[in-house]
Amino acid sequence: MRKGMLDILKGKFLVSDDSVKNWRFILFASFLAVIMISSAHNADRKVHELAKLNNRVLELRSEFVDVRTKVQQVRLESHITSKVESMGLKPSLNPPKKIKVVGDNK
Repeated sequence: MRKGMLDILKGKFLVSDDSVKNWRFILFASFLAVIMISSAHNADRKVHELAKLNNRVLELRSEFVDVRTKVQQVRLESHITSKVESMGLKPSLNPPKKIKVVGDNK
């Protein structure tokens, strides 16, 4: 047992006659480790990107609500009336009447 541990610590398994099998396994394990690390970095990057996009969506939603509120206030009759009063326009005191046109429907 002690001799086996010393051989491993000295690296004799890498230079012995049947070391080709060991080198192949080490290269394969290293390749898998690189793929795992790369995959983890990609996943982390996507998580950060999703967080940024969610923050951007919240900002845009807030901006939308603000703009919609401003537009609703601008469209109010009282607001429009106050704006056109300076041009000499006033709301009509008489309600509008419907005009019906009777004619041939060809």
